[in-house]
Amino acid sequence: MENSVKSRDWKQVLGQAIEAVNLGRQVLLNYFGNLEHVEEKFQAGLVSEADKESERVIAEHLRKNFPEIEFLGEETFAASHGTGTKVAWSKAGANGRWILDPLDGTTNYVHRFPIFCISLGLEIDGQIQLAVIDVPMLNETYTAIRGQGAFVNGKPLRVSKNTELKKGLLATGFVSEHEHVISEQLRIFDEMVRKCRGVRRPGAAAYDLAQVARGVFDGYWERNIQPWDAAAGILLVEEAGGVVQTYRGEAYTPYKNSIVAGNADMVTEIQKVLVPRLSVGTD
Repeated sequence: MENSVKSRDWKQVLGQAIEAVNLGRQVLLNYFGNLEHVEEKFQAGLVSEADKESERVIAEHLRKNFPEIEFLGEETFAASHGTGTKVAWSKAGANGRWILDPLDGTTNYVHRFPIFCISLGLEIDGQIQLAVIDVPMLNETYTAIRGQGAFVNGKPLRVSKNTELKKGLLATGFVSEHEHVISEQLRIFDEMVRKCRGVRRPGAAAYDLAQVARGVFDGYWERNIQPWDAAAGILLVEEAGGVVQTYRGEAYTPYKNSIVAGNADMVTEIQKVLVPRLSVGTD
């Protein structure tokens, strides 16, 4: 496949991405309820043989079909850089970078809670061009190509039209490994839960973003998620007519440390709660 972005057949690329993710899906289904090796990563949650094997088969398929594209996967990154590492990320070059979470929601998976997914995004020149999020236990595959809309199992997605926080069903997550981050989140949560209809915590950021794109969740906010958690989901939300920003209203990339997603008005309403309660180092 040629290196030029304009020369790519994006539907063909998406087809190969889906094939790769399907290989990972089969791994996760095979291991579900049958794990033998679960480890705790320093400041990074759990990892199992399912995470590692899912990443291996997906990466092999992508490298075979797209040898010119860089690859960033959660488990290979952790193996080479260590967990809890702070990284000065640089944007992907013209050839692009696959960004993969082979199992988003590992804690759910280990405890046999069926909300977990595979998240795969393709970044080119600092912008996510293509996305696949697969939810194996629900048999749902979310896809997007920039400029061509967002879909679940082939059906188009649109974000919620609700603009009132008091009528909103929101989603979030908690990072307990860093005291200052969990303290900030608890301040925010204490206020947010009083102002909206309800807050859900499914435990997988990619799934949360997919549900924002689908219009199930009116909005989503979280701090300290990794590039592989959000890369695919942000494109889904944008292609479904939504907005993805940082807590302070800057344009979001997978390398920022805070994220808010929803329709434009809902994002603004969520940020009104967030901003007065933020720590100095929050984007």
